[in-house]
Amino acid sequence: MEKRLLRNTNIEVSCLCLGTMTFGEQNTLKESHEIMDYALDHGVNFFDTAEMYPIPPNEQTHFRTEEYIGKWSTFHQRRSEIIMATKIIGPSSFMTYIRNGSPCIKTSMREAVTGSLQRLKTDYIDLYQIHWPARMTNFFGQMEYPYPDKLNNDQILETLQSFEEIKKEGLIRSYGISNETPWGMMKYQELSRSNNFTGISTIQNPYNLLNRTFEIGMSEVCHREGVQLLPYSPLGFGVLTGKYINNTSSPKDRLNRWPDYKRYSNEHAIKSTEMYLKLAQKLGVSLTQLALEFVTSRPFVVSNIIGATSIEQLKENIESTKLQMNEEIFEAINQIHQFHPNPSP
Repeated sequence: MEKRLLRNTNIEVSCLCLGTMTFGEQNTLKESHEIMDYALDHGVNFFDTAEMYPIPPNEQTHFRTEEYIGKWSTFHQRRSEIIMATKIIGPSSFMTYIRNGSPCIKTSMREAVTGSLQRLKTDYIDLYQIHWPARMTNFFGQMEYPYPDKLNNDQILETLQSFEEIKKEGLIRSYGISNETPWGMMKYQELSRSNNFTGISTIQNPYNLLNRTFEIGMSEVCHREGVQLLPYSPLGFGVLTGKYINNTSSPKDRLNRWPDYKRYSNEHAIKSTEMYLKLAQKLGVSLTQLALEFVTSRPFVVSNIIGATSIEQLKENIESTKLQMNEEIFEAINQIHQFHPNPSP
């Protein structure tokens, strides 16, 4: 599998990254380890998790995914081959069971990274990320900037100082942000330059055929600033497999278990998905493979975060790299995109 260099590092990551948010909720310990073993044996050396996982988050299961990974014997046997990323939560009023929902200040960053290291049973984290911003802004599908009456402290400088401190101690090798805006990313860059910090390597935001809003402002920032995207939800909660419109989903699938996750299930998203499915059928590939390779092939993407609850799903995801994205396919995708632009921002 193709390897790509992570910015500001000598770390090479596979072009696919295995997301682990189902481990501990949809997947048992045994299943989780089997999925990770299969991924590693088939060229995936990059794994992404978070202290709040699994999803949906709740007080009974938080930390469980990291604990599952910490019990994965292959991780410790082949630690030098594996690139492990995890995330600290941002300030939260609904996740007060994690450090009382505190912001990413020095004390909470120290506590969070220590906890992740202990649960993962490792001496270092390859990529450490902020899960969402400290300030009030538009992320997680919120379209309009809220224009708060009072501009609260964005805490970016203190976050960067904390990143740099724990990096110098060897607890992390690189750091990144997630669910950020163009202003937020540029603020990180501005403060990194003025303080001679290493700076962020990656940004982890949603990106898929139903949500290409990253291209509007963020892609230019990535290009000019050299930051790389780790796209999450490349299959739009599984909608871009086609299984929900084909009625081939199972009761165990995410949207059947948690129907309130409606971001990729609105009327326009369904129509777009149907059109992408017809295109995939015309090309003789699965919609899953078309949707994934579109994301993996984008120039601002360093590694595409896939998710799988079974070996069968994972196998299909990995095989998406065999599809060669060309201008003809890209143009066909763009025609559908122009008909229903970003139905699930």
